Amino acid sequence: MQYRTFGRTGWQVSEIGYGMWGMAGWTGSEENEVNKALDRAIELGCNFFDTAWAYGDGLSENILNKTIRRHPGKRLYVATKVPPKNRQWPARPHFKLDEVFPADYIIDYTNKSLKNLGVESIDLQQFHVWDDGWAQLDEWKEAITKLSDQGKVQAWGISVNRWEPENCLQTLGTGLIDAVQVIYNIFDQAPEDKLFPLCREKNIAVIARVPFDEGTLTGTLTKSTTFPAGDWRASYFVPENLQASVDRADALKPLVPQGMTMAEMALRFIISNPDVATTIPGMRKVKNVESNMGTSDGKGLPDKLLHALKSHRWDRQPTGWSQ
Repeated sequence: MQYRTFGRTGWQVSEIGYGMWGMAGWTGSEENEVNKALDRAIELGCNFFDTAWAYGDGLSENILNKTIRRHPGKRLYVATKVPPKNRQWPARPHFKLDEVFPADYIIDYTNKSLKNLGVESIDLQQFHVWDDGWAQLDEWKEAITKLSDQGKVQAWGISVNRWEPENCLQTLGTGLIDAVQVIYNIFDQAPEDKLFPLCREKNIAVIARVPFDEGTLTGTLTKSTTFPAGDWRASYFVPENLQASVDRADALKPLVPQGMTMAEMALRFIISNPDVATTIPGMRKVKNVESNMGTSDGKGLPDKLLHALKSHRWDRQPTGWSQ
């Protein structure tokens, strides 16, 4: 496992982290299998875990709590998120801050997460949605300053809305944000335009989420793929999106190097970018943990392939089904 400096925090985090959305709220997650996957990730050097209160109303945080207790000698970095009070993903420009993140609510949910996680201090507490129109409002600033002063949170982050990587730039200018979590993958390369350069300038850590484009970049979806009722992907991969996504993935297949899967190529594309501190694929099975962690070997993709992948950038706009 290779490690990278997590912005100005100075933490040394595994460049392949662990996304824990799949621990709760999706289908097919069984506790024994999940625990084996988490333990195997730690065994292979993973030390960054991203969860959220909204992943099963605290269930995912509780799973991470148990994981931490099973590995008392390991330094594991814990990242979680405050859910929007109005339970609307993503934030919209017309939402008022007090509808989404009033000060007392930020404090209340940070305390809930501390209890769920069984820790005295959260390494990284993030806002699960964001709108840059809130950048200069005092209420959120006062709340996070209070929690930091109390030692309950070590660093603060923003999880940027899907396909809106620039909807946080003013907020980063406040100097109060230590990390940004953004969708970045072979298709979603827009963060390279303005977000990554600003993060580089201000030494703000970048967490790349959705490395496989919700599954498209594994190369395993077809135009007839279906998902169980209640699985979030059933509402995301509506026919319009599924068909276009599969076409885009099929166009990538000739570029996959011999002996490599598309999923491996997708991860290696991300970690070839030094602006990324860590990426957080969702994993529920040991075999997926082993294959994903195995990409962290200090070998990025060759320049020629990276150049070819640049032409597969897919700029998209948020829609009703994309949230």
